[in-house]
Amino acid sequence: MSPTALSLSALDGLPEVSPGMALAPLIAAALERQKLAVRDDDVLLVCQKIVSKSEGRFVDLDAIEVSPRARELASRCGKNAGVDQSNVPDSESRALLLPQDPDGSARTLRAALSSLLGATPAVVITDTFGRPWRQGVCGTAIGAAGIVTLLDRRGEDDRFGRKLKVTQTPVADQLACAATLLMGEGAEGRPVVLARGVPAAWRRESARAADLLRPVAEDLFR
Repeated sequence: MSPTALSLSALDGLPEVSPGMALAPLIAAALERQKLAVRDDDVLLVCQKIVSKSEGRFVDLDAIEVSPRARELASRCGKNAGVDQSNVPDSESRALLLPQDPDGSARTLRAALSSLLGATPAVVITDTFGRPWRQGVCGTAIGAAGIVTLLDRRGEDDRFGRKLKVTQTPVADQLACAATLLMGEGAEGRPVVLARGVPAAWRRESARAADLLRPVAEDLFR
């Protein structure tokens, strides 16, 4: 079920994205410049930043009225969450929120790409986050369309006939993590990566990145 080879190609030359700018034509043009013909079994991994910019998810921090509850939480945690100022123009007082519906954004982008490319690759919207007890941030999937996000392998046999009991593979997260190595975290300017070699069995029209969220009943940190 796992691929025997996987190739990743970062797309260069995408411009700075502004609110209302359609991403599909920009991605299609970048693919053409690099002479990359997309296939149905490919996956396009797209950084959250350009999706949020396209959707106009900017917020002016100076105009925000902070609630007493938010101030209390910030004082306890020593930080704020849900906004980001890296790679945001005029970021002294501006920040960028996540897409309101990342899975919906992935579906919309996939449909637009399909009409332009003559193929329908899967789309994964990526972001990075920290991990408990581990240093560094790691690529993760916050939106997906056309690809299985969580592959449940429980019940399969290992090489010695033992049944797998807990193995669930976060396919979309693992692809996002690999793509982030090419995208970079600073001034690289490579927000889209083409992945090739993903098994056909991983294609799934109904899959969502939301399926990766652990149910509250299984929360390890409550």
